[in-house]
Amino acid sequence: MDSVHLALDFGSASGRLVAGKFNGERLKLQEIHRFPNQPVRFNGRLYWDFLRLFHEMMTGLKKASRLGLKVESIGTDTWGVDYAFLDKQGFLLGDLIHYRDDRGNGMLEEIKKDTSVSLADIYEVTGIHYMTLNSLFQLYYDVKYRPHIVEKADALLFLPDLFTYGLTGEKYNEYTIASTSQMLDARKKIWAAGLLEKLGLPVHLLQKLIEPGTICGMLAKPIQAEVGLPAIPVIAVGSHDTASAVAATPLQSKNSAYLSSGSWSLFGVELTEPLINQKSSKHNFTNEGGVEGTIRYLKNITGLWIIQQLKKKWSAADPTIDYSWISREAQKAQTECAIAPDHEDFLAPYDMEKAILDYCRDEFGQNLRGRAEIARSVYNGIAT
Repeated sequence: MDSVHLALDFGSASGRLVAGKFNGERLKLQEIHRFPNQPVRFNGRLYWDFLRLFHEMMTGLKKASRLGLKVESIGTDTWGVDYAFLDKQGFLLGDLIHYRDDRGNGMLEEIKKDTSVSLADIYEVTGIHYMTLNSLFQLYYDVKYRPHIVEKADALLFLPDLFTYGLTGEKYNEYTIASTSQMLDARKKIWAAGLLEKLGLPVHLLQKLIEPGTICGMLAKPIQAEVGLPAIPVIAVGSHDTASAVAATPLQSKNSAYLSSGSWSLFGVELTEPLINQKSSKHNFTNEGGVEGTIRYLKNITGLWIIQQLKKKWSAADPTIDYSWISREAQKAQTECAIAPDHEDFLAPYDMEKAILDYCRDEFGQNLRGRAEIARSVYNGIAT
């Protein structure tokens, strides 16, 4: 009989529950449940709708139960950097703020003003390239401007850790997701406590680090009763989605590279040790933790996020518009305009279409005409 393992894969645009059926030689995948991930704006801030995502996860597990699948394990992965605070009773302290929220803007300048720590100091320890959305800068904001939340907290859990906690009641920080935070010592693979203390960040909220493959706990009894599954082991997979993607990529040699493309495009190689030097820092390469002790040395650039936002707007007005339509129309367009996908204008605008039109007009003096040229300017930029 096939062994069945459930993968809960949460992306920034959608999530899914997939059953992997393994007969000892071949793995077959069956999608059980798929759902949209729709962030929420409130009072100028951008949030993840975590409770909706947890509800969808439970819906997927119920579907797996109704199918009669003999499930042997469950694992969860998500995007990187985002986290939540729990108090001593396990209550969530506030809603989960989206990494595309602008609270990280200006935090590096405030760190330079408030402390003796430089960006070079941070990179030397963590090996993670600078982005305002990194957990380190989000947490610096929280300590400085939301102390009422931080002071009540008993634990900081990254998003896959939080889903696992909801399933098991156990608190851990899985290594690959923790490595995206810019708070881990890349060489020692432990929390960069010395650096964090210099920044005034609450090291005591960070949890025990566990490696991919660790059994976090069993499916809690209340969850068993609700979804109709027995006491199944919940496994800490490579819970940063890119870590799992790279682990599944059949790299043929030490000279092989990978490209993981979704909302973000991550191009890199697997190393046995982090590569941290001035040249690496200058070119904004990052050292994230991988499965089986590897380092994912990569370049992180904006991927299909912008196209996703255009599709969301256009398909609301015309349901026949899908990604295939956008791609076909973009191929026909003649414009050579190429946006800079990593420009801050495209991080989280209220209207992505308008942001692109304004950018091309202001930067290049070009007035794009129609959806095809708008999409083409994005693809041109990604390819540049």
